[in-house]
Amino acid sequence: MDRLNETLPRYALAVLSHIALVVVWYLFVKLGNVPKFVMPSPVETLDALLSPNYGWWANIAVTATEIFGGYFLALAVGVALALAFTWSKVLETFFMPLLISLNMIPKVALGPLIIVWFKYGVLPNTLIAFSIALFPILLTTARGLREIEPELLDLVRGLRGSRWQLFTKIQLPGALPYIFSGMKVAAILAVAGAIVGEFLGSDKGLGYLMLQVQVTLDTPAMFMAVILITMIGVALYGMVLALERLLVVKDARLD
Repeated sequence: MDRLNETLPRYALAVLSHIALVVVWYLFVKLGNVPKFVMPSPVETLDALLSPNYGWWANIAVTATEIFGGYFLALAVGVALALAFTWSKVLETFFMPLLISLNMIPKVALGPLIIVWFKYGVLPNTLIAFSIALFPILLTTARGLREIEPELLDLVRGLRGSRWQLFTKIQLPGALPYIFSGMKVAAILAVAGAIVGEFLGSDKGLGYLMLQVQVTLDTPAMFMAVILITMIGVALYGMVLALERLLVVKDARLD
C-alpha cells in the first residue's frame, strides 16, 4: 500500500505534464492563428485519424511489428553474445572489435544495402531496428555479467554447477540492472531504426505514410503519424519498465 501511495503521485504528474503539453499546443495554434498546414491543432490532428484513406491500423501494425521484432531480436542476440563473451575471452577478443567497427557504420548508409539485399518490406526495416538496438544491450549485459563477484562464481563451480545453472542462478539475476539499462536505451533506438528503414524505402508503415502525406501537405496526418509512432515507443518502453520493476525491485525486496 505504501508503494502504491508513492507511485500514484508520480504517474499523476506524468499524465498532467502531457495534458499541459496538449493545452499549450492548442493555445499556441488558436491564439497565434497558426495555419493548419504549418501546425494543426490537437482537434484537427485527431480528425486525421478518422480518414479511411490512410489505412491507419494496417500501417500501425507494420511499424509495431518492425519495432518489436527488431527489439526482441536484439535482446536475444545481445544477451547471448554477452554470455558467450564472458565464457570465452578468445571469442570476445576476436569478435568485439569487429562488432564495434560494424556499429560505427551509419545506419542511414547501411539501410540502402539492407534494402538491396532483402528488398522492400517488414524484414529489412526490422533488421535496421535490430542493428541499432543490439549494441547497447550487448555492452551493458557484458558489463553486468562481469560485475559478478568472482568468489561467488568459484563457489558455484566448486559445487559442480553447470554453466546454465551458473547463468540462471548467479549471473543473470546479478546482471539484471545492467541489462535493463541497455534495454531502455535500445527501446528508443529500435523505434528510430524502424522509422529510418521506412523513410529509406518501404511501401507500408507509419514512416512511409508520413512521406506520402508530406507531398500533399496534409500536416494533421503527419502529426498523427508522429504521435502514433511515439505511442508505440512509449508502449515498448513501458513494458521494459514494468518488467524491470517486477524482476529487479522484487529481487531487491527479497534481499
